[in-house]
Amino acid sequence: MATFFLIIIYLAFISLGLPDSLLGTAWPVMQPELGASLDTAGLLSMTIAGCTIISSLASARVLKRFGTGMVTFVSCLLTAAALFGYSYAHSLWLLVLMSIPLGLGAGAIDSGLNNYVATHYKAHHMSWLHCFWGVGATFGPIIMAGFISGAGTWRDGYLTIAGVQGVLVVILFFALPLWNKVASLSSGASQTHEAVSTEEAIAEMAANPEKPLRIKGVKMAMLVFLFYCGVEAGVGLWGASFLVEKKELAASSAAHWISLYYAGITVGRFITGFITLKMSNKALIRLGQTIALTGALLMLLPLPEGFMLAGLILTGLGLAPIFPCMLHETPVRFGKRHSQAIMGYQMAFAYTGSTFLPPLLGLTASYTTIGIFPFVIAILAAAMFLAAERLNGLMQRKQNPHSKAL
Repeated sequence: MATFFLIIIYLAFISLGLPDSLLGTAWPVMQPELGASLDTAGLLSMTIAGCTIISSLASARVLKRFGTGMVTFVSCLLTAAALFGYSYAHSLWLLVLMSIPLGLGAGAIDSGLNNYVATHYKAHHMSWLHCFWGVGATFGPIIMAGFISGAGTWRDGYLTIAGVQGVLVVILFFALPLWNKVASLSSGASQTHEAVSTEEAIAEMAANPEKPLRIKGVKMAMLVFLFYCGVEAGVGLWGASFLVEKKELAASSAAHWISLYYAGITVGRFITGFITLKMSNKALIRLGQTIALTGALLMLLPLPEGFMLAGLILTGLGLAPIFPCMLHETPVRFGKRHSQAIMGYQMAFAYTGSTFLPPLLGLTASYTTIGIFPFVIAILAAAMFLAAERLNGLMQRKQNPHSKAL
């Protein structure tokens, strides 16, 4: 039952990933049809991510009230309905309206499932969980490219993805009783270790009496998530537009290139799941930061087209371990007592990065040129690296007050 339950959680993350990469890959053909400016995609992205921030911040209360199973089901239902609305939208404002449930459907489920896996499963499960997000994010552009390069339209692409989401909604609906059964099993196991858990909780409260946001390192961790999502969402949203306008690729070819970027994230997270058995989260985060920064620099340099593709894939591979390993470290770094609240804060800051940084890039590009895309991505990747290293230093000093930060 536990294995089947984990598969349900993985399927839920496919549903999270499917819509995330659609807007950026479809925008080069959506923009002229809607008569919109380049930076309008930033407005839609901002609406989606802004609503996700709201649901992330409310996640602890919502999950406590309704349970993870029901929240997961309703979130996927909202996403399917929003994507269906996108496929029939003929005005910008209807797209904005549909972006609201699309964003609300992501935040609570994202925060809840991340904290559940971080608390109850080992690091490789967290990497594979986000690998399944990558499966959705990879197949989104592939499906969209198939329609915009053939006889179909971007609307057909959104409608198809809405149909896939609908199937996942049905699966999650029939799986609702399973959440209660697994919860009962977990409850029985927790009663066996009740005395140990109580002692751990008392020790943790004594060591960490302050509010979650006042715990050393929490704010720096939030900054890492901010810059991470700036890079990940920035490439996903504007990469295709850059390839079409500056590299003169066809929209369908650009969509395939972006799918390779997401494939890099997906494959990287699958491999990371095995590497976590030998390497620590901290080491994997540092390695990923280095690879992502290298990929961003390859996109920045005036090299032949093949290097741009290599840069996209390397950036995806580098990003792969960072997000899941950072999330899995949350209870370790800051304690299980505060982990759900801090997980919500981290997810909110992650979506703040998605909300403001890519749209800001698009707004600046609309007044200058989309050619600034690789420069901004490189700057964000460097900022992410520096923030992560600063966090490592704070954690080292927290564990050993007499040591010097790296």
